[in-house]
Amino acid sequence: MSNSDQQYPYPYDPGHGQRYQGQQPYDPEPGQPDQQPSYGQGQPSYGQQSGQPAQPVQPGYGQQPPAYPVYPEQAVPQGQDSAQTWQGQTWDTQYQPTIQPQHRAAPAPAPAAQGAPGAYPLPPEAPAAPAPAPTAPEAPAAAVADGSGYSAPTTLGNSRITDAQRARAEGRSPIIAPGMQPAAITAGLGLLLALGAAIGSYALLVPLVLLQAVTAAGWFRLNGMWPARQGIALAFAGGVVADAVLLAAGRSNAPAAILGTLGVWVLLTLVLQLRSHAGADERMYGLTATVASAALAVLAAGHLAAVPDAVTVGGIAVALAVLVRALPLPGPASVVVALLAGAGAGLAAGAFTDFGAQAALLGFAAGGCALIGLRVASYDYPSRFVHMTAGVALPLTAAAPAVYLIGRAIA
Repeated sequence: MSNSDQQYPYPYDPGHGQRYQGQQPYDPEPGQPDQQPSYGQGQPSYGQQSGQPAQPVQPGYGQQPPAYPVYPEQAVPQGQDSAQTWQGQTWDTQYQPTIQPQHRAAPAPAPAAQGAPGAYPLPPEAPAAPAPAPTAPEAPAAAVADGSGYSAPTTLGNSRITDAQRARAEGRSPIIAPGMQPAAITAGLGLLLALGAAIGSYALLVPLVLLQAVTAAGWFRLNGMWPARQGIALAFAGGVVADAVLLAAGRSNAPAAILGTLGVWVLLTLVLQLRSHAGADERMYGLTATVASAALAVLAAGHLAAVPDAVTVGGIAVALAVLVRALPLPGPASVVVALLAGAGAGLAAGAFTDFGAQAALLGFAAGGCALIGLRVASYDYPSRFVHMTAGVALPLTAAAPAVYLIGRAIA
């Protein structure tokens, strides 16, 4: 069936046009009745005589039967105004004609199905613009000739990066030594420990508490956990409690005091982490970091439990060893020279104590432990804050077990 058959389903009626061409206007003159009946009113259906009852209209050939019988309209009584209505199929308003594209070079899109809503043809595709050729990256500005290492001024912001970021970007070793400034602070704190031990236990307590606080904060920062106020406070409190127990129990009961405090703090840390609402991985990471930090803070209390002369020798040996290690020397040579410096410092300090020449062994062991702590603080591209906390405290904290054990052995 063609499109015209769908749009005009009824056959052409020649009398239909003639009736509307010669008829009078719709409104009759006043006082005269309407001579002609309205269209489709008062006239019998096709094939039906007047006087017979109305029958349902039969559908034409090829048309679908209506869902209900269609009857002609009843005649409207004369003298009443009524609007003329249209009964029957209306035009197909969903049909949209297909617009042919103007450009013949591009293939025309397939015509949409007739009767589908919104069937508009797609516009012709425009040729894509060629991609711009990749440009070479700009060369970095040359450094100033005065040797300061700073680049030329720029309006794009501060382009300077830290040493750790530069080392990571260049793929260098993740080991970055703290340098001379943290080493000088460590040496000063070690000399304070040596001086406090020579004065008395309570004088030693002041630099020791400072060492425990820096150790707790530095270990958390070394592990990338910052701020961690609760964990730092818990670890620092463990160290202070260990100091108090040592002062109360005496040096003879030092192992029980240190291990007992450490056990209680591990249990306390475990309970706090179980009450946390964080994820399982985060709680495990926090548990290990808090336990390790508390263990180091409690371990630093070994200076208070050791013999005073051993603390004096160990503090001086650590101070000289970290200073020599910070000198710009080759790696293996720097380690050997630092160990020899620690042993020499112990031997020199032993002359003023009762240890004598045996203090060289204590100085060598304390210097070796200090280098281990310094190595730990230098790992995994540490920041400047890590250097100023863990880099300062870990050498002295790591030397505490050697000071306690070897000092008791040679006393």
